[in-house]
Amino acid sequence: MKRYLILILGVLSFISCGKFLEEFSQDLAYAESCTDLDEILIGNGYMEQPLYFAEASVYGGGYYPYIHVMDDDMAMTIFRRDGAGDVINDIASFKNFYDWSDQLTINPKTGEEWEDNDWEKIYSHIAYLNVIIAHVKKFTHDSVEIRNRIEGEARFLRGAYYYLLMNLYANPYVKETASTDMGVPLNLTEDIIDEYYHRNSMEECYRVIVEDLNVAADKLKGVTQPTIYRVNELAARILLSRVYLYMGEWQLALDECQKALNLGNVELMDLNSFPGREENRYILDVENPEIIFTQGYSATNVFYKNISYFTICSFSCSEELISLYNSFDDQVIKDLRLNAFFEDNGDEQYRVSKVGEKVYDCFAIRSVELYLNKAEAEAMLDKVEAIQTIKTLLHNRFEGGIPDVDGLSGKDLVSFIRDERRRELCFEAHRWFDLRRYAVSPKYPEKKSIRHTAYDIKGKLEGDYVLKPYGEDPAWVLPIPGYEIVYNQGNLVDNPQRVDRELE
Repeated sequence: MKRYLILILGVLSFISCGKFLEEFSQDLAYAESCTDLDEILIGNGYMEQPLYFAEASVYGGGYYPYIHVMDDDMAMTIFRRDGAGDVINDIASFKNFYDWSDQLTINPKTGEEWEDNDWEKIYSHIAYLNVIIAHVKKFTHDSVEIRNRIEGEARFLRGAYYYLLMNLYANPYVKETASTDMGVPLNLTEDIIDEYYHRNSMEECYRVIVEDLNVAADKLKGVTQPTIYRVNELAARILLSRVYLYMGEWQLALDECQKALNLGNVELMDLNSFPGREENRYILDVENPEIIFTQGYSATNVFYKNISYFTICSFSCSEELISLYNSFDDQVIKDLRLNAFFEDNGDEQYRVSKVGEKVYDCFAIRSVELYLNKAEAEAMLDKVEAIQTIKTLLHNRFEGGIPDVDGLSGKDLVSFIRDERRRELCFEAHRWFDLRRYAVSPKYPEKKSIRHTAYDIKGKLEGDYVLKPYGEDPAWVLPIPGYEIVYNQGNLVDNPQRVDRELE
C-alpha cells in the first residue's frame, strides 16, 4: 500500500505571506486511505457544528449570523420602555450590521473591536478541501464508489463556499460585465504559493462554482447518505439550480430542477397536519422530510434569547414580512406559515420560530426550494407550467384553499413567486442574496431601498437608517477583512468604502 504524506495545516496558508500562515503550525497529517480523507472531510471540510444546540455570534461562533439583520425581514423592537437596563451584548453586536454602518467590526455598546472571521474560516475549509480533491484519486486501493463519494462531497462544499464568499464579499452576477467585475480570490490547489493574492473575476469565480457543483452531482449519483449532515446528489442539484438563477441562466436552472425531481423522494410537508410548537416541532427540524442537507450553526435564536426584565430591545420580524402572510384574507384562506414559522410576542411583534434542534439556518437545503427554483425558471421562460409548479407548494401551505394564481403571467407571476420565496425561505440565509440578484436580474429587475428603525444601546429611539437601492449604496457588499488587505500589501483590492450613514 502506497503511503501519502499530506501537509494538511500547511496548505492553510491561503495567503502565504499573511495572517493565515502565521496562525497555523506546520503539522503533518498522514492519510493512508479514503477513510483518512473522509475523517478530514468531516472534521475540516464541513462547517463546524456545535456539540449541543447553540447559537452563533459575530465574535467567531457560527457563520455569518449577521445576514439575517441586514435585509427587510428583520426589525429592531423595544420590549421595555422605562429606560432602565441595557441592551444585551449579543444584540448590540449586530447593531452595526442592522444599520449598514461603516464601522461593522466595532461593538457600539462596548467599543470592542473584533475581526471578521467568516472569510478566514471559509477559506480554511477550502484549503482542506483542496487537499482532499488533489489526493482522493491516488487511493486506487479503495473502491471507485468511495473515491467518487468523497470527491463529490468535497466538490460540493468547495463550490458552496465560493458561492457564499461571492454573495457576501462581491457584487451580484451580471453576465455582461462578469469578465471584468471583481469576484473573490480563487485558491484551487493544495500547493503553498509564495505570492500575494488578488481578486479573480466574477466570471472565473462562477465558472469554478458551476464546475464544482456539476462534478459533485455527477460523483454523488447513486450515493445514499446516512445523515442529513452529509451532502447528496439532490442537494448538489438544488444548489446548482439556485446558482443558475443567480446567473440569469433560466433554462439551465430548469434543467437541474428537472434532474433533481427525477431522482424521486422529493417530499413536501403538508402544514395542514403539522403539529407545530405544541409538540415541539419546527420547520428546520430533523423530523421534517423536506430537509435535504444542513450544516453550521443557527443564528436566529440569538436575536430572541435572554429577553427578560433586564432586556430593553431585541429583533423581531418586520411588519412588511408579516403582512405578506395576511395578503389573502379577502380570499378566505389562511397561510399556515404565520403560525408555523413565527411566535407572537404580543403587540403584533413576531419572533422567528423556525429552528428546532440539529438543523441550522445558516446553511440548510430544503426540498421546497426545488419547487420555488423551478417555478421561477419556468416563469422567466414564459412557460405555463410555472403555475402548476407553484400550486404544488401552495397546496401544502394554505388552509381553506390556495391563492388564485391561474390568471397570473409575466412580471405579475414572477413577482408572486418572489413573494412566495420570501414567505417560505425567510431567515434561512436567502433574502439578502435574493434582494441583490433581483436588482440586477436580466429580466424583470427589481430594486428596493430598506428602512430600519433604530434604537441606541439604552433603547432610545434614534430614527431610521435607510439603505438605498443596489447600485446607489455600497453597503450591499461586505468589506474585505482589513487584515487581508494589510497583509497582501494592496494586491487585494477592497470593496468601495461605505458611507457614514445619517439618521432620517
